[in-house]
Amino acid sequence: MMVSIRKGLPAAQHPAAARLYWEAFGAKLGTVMGPDDRALAYLARVIRADHCFTAQSADGTLLGIAGFKSPLGSFAGGGPADLRVIYGRFGAYWRSLVLEALLDDVDNRRFLIDGIAVTHAARGQGIGTALVAALCAEGRARGYPEIRLEVIDSNWRARALYKRLGFVATHTARLGLLRPFFGFTAAITMVRPLTEADA
Repeated sequence: MMVSIRKGLPAAQHPAAARLYWEAFGAKLGTVMGPDDRALAYLARVIRADHCFTAQSADGTLLGIAGFKSPLGSFAGGGPADLRVIYGRFGAYWRSLVLEALLDDVDNRRFLIDGIAVTHAARGQGIGTALVAALCAEGRARGYPEIRLEVIDSNWRARALYKRLGFVATHTARLGLLRPFFGFTAAITMVRPLTEADA
C-alpha cells in the first residue's frame, strides 16, 4: 500500500479525522465527551488542521492522524466556548471541571503529542511508526530536546510501539476520584530524546 505522510489536514477530511480520533479515544473519554454525535460535532469544530500530520493512501483516504500541541493550541483542544456550543451551559460547566482536573499541558521543555490514531484496516503496516517519525522531526525542527506523550495503562499495543521507538516511561498518574468519568485507571507519561537523526 502506498502511503504518504503530510503535514496538515484538508478541510474535506475534518469529519473523517473527527471519526478516527473518536474511534481511538472514545472508550477513554466517552463518559465525559459523549454521546457520540456530540463528541463528533465537538471534534469537527475544534480540530486544528495546522497541528497534525496525516497518513493518506494513494487515493487520498485518511489512514491515520497524529496531533501535536504548541503554545498556539492543540490539535483537539478547544475551550469552554466550544463546549458550550455543543453541550450547553451546564454540560460545558461540568465537563470543563473534569477535563481541567485531568489535563496538565504545561511543559516548556518537551514537544507534546496530542493523540495518534490509525484506522483498524491500516494497522500493522508501519503507519504509526511513520507518524511518530514525522512528529519527532517537527519537534526537532522547533528546537525541542525531547518529545512527550501520554498513553493509558490498558493500551499495551501503543505502549509496546512507543517503547520500541525509544520512548521511556517516566511517570504514572492514577485517576483516583476521577476514575468514574474515564475508561482507564492511569495515564503513563513516556518521553523520548530528539537527536540529529530526527531532523
